[in-house]
Amino acid sequence: MKYRSIAAVGFFIFSVCAGSAVALDPPSVPSSPSLQDQAAAGKTPGHIDWVPVPGPGKKVKINDDYVFTYEFSQKPQMGTVILIIKVYDKNGAQVVPFSIIGRSDMPSMRGAHDSGDVAFRTNRVNNYLMPVNIVMPGDWEVRVTFSLNDKSVFHGSIRFDV
Repeated sequence: MKYRSIAAVGFFIFSVCAGSAVALDPPSVPSSPSLQDQAAAGKTPGHIDWVPVPGPGKKVKINDDYVFTYEFSQKPQMGTVILIIKVYDKNGAQVVPFSIIGRSDMPSMRGAHDSGDVAFRTNRVNNYLMPVNIVMPGDWEVRVTFSLNDKSVFHGSIRFDV
């Protein structure tokens, strides 16, 4: 009998809470032409166009002054691999003028294995390094953001399969 009373009270509380949640109106979202234009283009506010980065070792233009290449410390496989980015100036010298943030994830399971923002570190030979923790086979993506003087100048998407 005691358990039936507890169950009845729990059901009553659940019913009241569920009923009040349904009765609330959703908040209104102000619309403006810029939001409508972005929605028409299939983009949301703060949308970033991620530039697809070609395979390892291929030069990618960051801006008029810099290019970069990337490679992995080993063929991507289960476990941790290091993503290595090398930045070159107009003269071909390897330099480290940027701060780079990376975020690894599985596009087919967006958010399930998201690393969050990880800052690349530099080593003595001017390589940018970021560990990528691969927890399961499948398609993977590392999104990289290059910033110069606290301003984002390039957003790239490095995709690979394990």
